[in-house]
Amino acid sequence: MPWTDRRTVVAVLVVVALLLAAGVLSYLVFFRPSGPAPSPGPTGTASCPSGPAGTGGNWTTYHGANAHTGVEAASDVTGLDPLWSGPTGVDGQVYAQPLVCGDSLFVATEGDSVDAINASSGAVLWQRTLGTPMPGSSLPCGDISPSGITGTPVIDVATGTLYAVAFLTPGEHVLFGLDVTNGSIVSQQVVDPNGSNPLVEQQRGALVLANGYVYVVYGGLYGDCGDYHGWVVGAPVSGTGPLLSYQVPTQREGGIWGVAGAGVAANGDLYVATGNGASNTVFDHGDAVIELAPNLTELGYFAPSNWVALNENDQDLGSVAPTVLPNGDVFQIGKEGVGYLLSGTDRGGIGGEIANASICAGGYGGTARIGDSILVPCDNGVVDVGVGASSLTVVWQSPEFDAGSPVVTGNMVWVANTSRGDLLGLSLSNGSILASYHLGSVDHFISPAAAPGRLFVGAGDAVYGYALA
Repeated sequence: MPWTDRRTVVAVLVVVALLLAAGVLSYLVFFRPSGPAPSPGPTGTASCPSGPAGTGGNWTTYHGANAHTGVEAASDVTGLDPLWSGPTGVDGQVYAQPLVCGDSLFVATEGDSVDAINASSGAVLWQRTLGTPMPGSSLPCGDISPSGITGTPVIDVATGTLYAVAFLTPGEHVLFGLDVTNGSIVSQQVVDPNGSNPLVEQQRGALVLANGYVYVVYGGLYGDCGDYHGWVVGAPVSGTGPLLSYQVPTQREGGIWGVAGAGVAANGDLYVATGNGASNTVFDHGDAVIELAPNLTELGYFAPSNWVALNENDQDLGSVAPTVLPNGDVFQIGKEGVGYLLSGTDRGGIGGEIANASICAGGYGGTARIGDSILVPCDNGVVDVGVGASSLTVVWQSPEFDAGSPVVTGNMVWVANTSRGDLLGLSLSNGSILASYHLGSVDHFISPAAAPGRLFVGAGDAVYGYALA
């Protein structure tokens, strides 16, 4: 190539380089994202001191303990003070109850993520996204979109592992074990039972840790579409090995969808409650309370004598999970609003309850229990039910509102008014409203979580932290 031609090429290359540089500069000047530069992702670590659930500030399972008591000991409370300057935003709707371990708060979302948050400051310590949640448009029915982590996770403080079931695209439920300190995945296992259709099975009930297993319950989607059944699955805490499973022997339906999941007796047996079944001629465990051994062998059942009417009118007995009492007896209430006291030694079969009583217009959510009182969430308020050896008595009923699931701190009952988006403080002695705090969007069935001197609640796609005053 002649020298003059080479000089021409060099000149052209220089011009191109200058134009490219100018283009890059123009992009940086005119297309820079608005607002502050994005910050790096959370890099903190969470702490989770060992100790039984419900002690030392550890609220590591639904309502604080396997008995689902929902009580945090505290002195008299007059109200709440904001603990954080505002809500901590998360990446999806919060249906699951937050969990507390030490000074760390753990929140699971419908975005299939788990956040660890500093309980004192509200700062995000780490966030782990487990996959892509199922869009509602990909499901045959339902009222949650996207559908990710709905059931409340559980923390094994002995190993520092948080277990959560994520619903992942294109349609499977996976049990993840996360290291609570940094969110790293230590185990994962598909927990869809053999023979089930994951697209019509919803994992809404809280996970339960007992007997060396994480127990997972399933019901149907809102709208009762598809050929679904109630299931209980037991996954070894090791993360490997075969699953245990129990299918409710209905022709169809019989979902186990109460948000508290399974109740656990002192001997490790599990109690679950089902929704309506498809049979109105032959009893098939729809609208029943079922007792299962730790290996998920059925031990017995109870069903109301009017189970046919409950089936026909969609009056799910299992809209509330069973409450196991200290003496082993069981309390159950469903959409009909009739409470049943069941023997822990004789399940009773059809119509074999110790006692029954009309409690409220309809029970929905998870109960709390303090002493011989059971606090029942109803669609017309919270009802305090006194439990005797062979009786159920309404002690008080709060003013009417659509109640979420209550918890107790000292002399105060905390519950969401889900229709108005308020967090209410009720008197433990008579149910009167002593305090009210507006949250905004509140999903049905939600429940606050308590810790010494603190209260936390998920509302929509935010989490709020309060100090007890």
